[in-house]
Amino acid sequence: MQIRTTTRLSRRRLLGAAAALGGTALAGPLLGGCGGPSDPLSRLRAGGDVVVGLSGERPFGYTDGSGRATGESPEVARAVVTDLGGSGLAAVQTKFDQLVPGLLDGRFDVIAVGLTITALRCQQVAFSRPDYVAGTGLVVPAGNPLGVATLAGVRRSGATLAVLDGSAEQEYALAAGIRAEHIVTVDSQGALVREVANGGAQVGALTRISLLDEVRRNAGIGLEVTAAFAPEVAGRPVVGAGAFAFRPADGAFRDEFDRGLTALQDSGRWLELAAPFGFTAANLPPRDLTVDELCARTPDS
Repeated sequence: MQIRTTTRLSRRRLLGAAAALGGTALAGPLLGGCGGPSDPLSRLRAGGDVVVGLSGERPFGYTDGSGRATGESPEVARAVVTDLGGSGLAAVQTKFDQLVPGLLDGRFDVIAVGLTITALRCQQVAFSRPDYVAGTGLVVPAGNPLGVATLAGVRRSGATLAVLDGSAEQEYALAAGIRAEHIVTVDSQGALVREVANGGAQVGALTRISLLDEVRRNAGIGLEVTAAFAPEVAGRPVVGAGAFAFRPADGAFRDEFDRGLTALQDSGRWLELAAPFGFTAANLPPRDLTVDELCARTPDS
């Protein structure tokens, strides 16, 4: 199935240059530049860095003007890591569709970009407990001339839809029956919004929090964001939940991180860390919502 793309990126597993973030050492291939043990849990227990993969997705995981890793996911991860005895974060910046390959290739320890839990990803990575819940949104020209509010509405309208390559929204669009030739893939959320603003696509789909942040930072762009909605896969609504992603072999590390994440959420510190990035108490996952349940709720299309 062909999907038109506006990028000319190679599909090889190449990452962009690693960056030293927040005063930490460069994270090189197989984490060799971090110092100490290559096993992330051993490195954390020895007071070392944990290496996170980022893709420049605001407000989830990006670098600020000083080159420091920030956003909801890095700030939460940094708190978990330091609470567990680690020194902090180093980071590798890459394209969104290279996050999972980069993790599996050993370029970083954790994906920290608010990665949405989907059935396909559940087969590839080990997710932490849910970090947040959030709805999907659509970015459309001001006034929403097509009147679309869901992916089913996009399908019925025949509109061209922009999505991040490899994103959950790409999976949702195909599950909604949007024809492949009506899907345009891009490599960043900024490119997604520009694609709609420039008329390359009539609608864009992404987590609503991300779209609101992008449109807010581009005042006068002539776009608006629709209300949040739950996409449907195999006729069932999908719970939009994001989490940290680990290699399946790093189960002990994931379990230790989970304990720290759960403690942050239970104590109220999670909301303090996430609020500056547009998150509210409504984005805090229910205590009994599990990754196993979410994987079961997002069946393959």
